[in-house]
Amino acid sequence: MTTVTQMKCACESCLCIVDTDKAVEKDGQYYCSEACAKGHPDGSGCGHKGCTCHA
Repeated sequence: MTTVTQMKCACESCLCIVDTDKAVEKDGQYYCSEACAKGHPDGSGCGHKGCTCHA
């Protein structure tokens, strides 16, 4: 059995790959940041280089 340790951030518009042990987990989904996990309530992105997610 292989344990998945990296996956794409669950935020649809986000390009980030996250380590599952460092990710923000919400409702069984893994996110790269609190902004993504909360659905970008104030329109801010995750702030990671090269990623333009915000909604």
